[in-house]
Amino acid sequence: MTETNQNGQTLPRVWHFALDPFCRRLRLALGEHGVRHDLVDVRPWRPDADFLALSPAGDVPVLEDVDGTVAAGIYAAAEYLEETRGTLAGGQSLLGESPAERAEARRLVMFFDHRFYAEVTAPVLMEKALKRLLPAELGAGAPDTARLRAALARLPDYLALIGDLAERRGLLAGNRPTLADLAAAAHLSVLEYLDALRFGRQEAAKTWYQRIKSRPSFRPLLADRVGGIVPPAAYVELDF
Repeated sequence: MTETNQNGQTLPRVWHFALDPFCRRLRLALGEHGVRHDLVDVRPWRPDADFLALSPAGDVPVLEDVDGTVAAGIYAAAEYLEETRGTLAGGQSLLGESPAERAEARRLVMFFDHRFYAEVTAPVLMEKALKRLLPAELGAGAPDTARLRAALARLPDYLALIGDLAERRGLLAGNRPTLADLAAAAHLSVLEYLDALRFGRQEAAKTWYQRIKSRPSFRPLLADRVGGIVPPAAYVELDF
């Protein structure tokens, strides 16, 4: 029997911005858990009253479950999914099987969500996308090419790390997909959409990314289109 709330909502809703890596990670996690969901597009820089009622801080993503539960922000949403669709609910954990693997998965999630985001994803996203989408008063304008080059210059070191972990462990935190893989892949997918992902000689990282990109949970991301920003042709290809 399909659960329906008092507003007639039959599926969880994800309030998201399609080029936000944290929104992408939540969608990947939902896909891994096999949770069908509806998407509600949000422009975080101009949130409306309905969105702010769910997320007073204006953070995306927001997961609104059919029972009315709201998990605002990526960490609350990820933990909520773990508790309601993961091992505590008789499902499969995205944190790993052992305490050591779960600790490593959490460490890597924080590493990509903080260091990689600050040094690579955020500046690339701002210079290649947000400056085209934001209103003038919030920073629209020509891209800062020096900042963009500096961000992309840091990318090879991170890809080397991904490749090393994948070669030693199979995937990033172990031999099965965890939130660590979803976090890293979400960030790389934003770069790929913006035609800023170059693997160069990092074949191990490329192989790992192809493996994650080929998972069914990734397919909805390949259909994303944001404003007038068109991804490169290889974005929809699994063997690129």
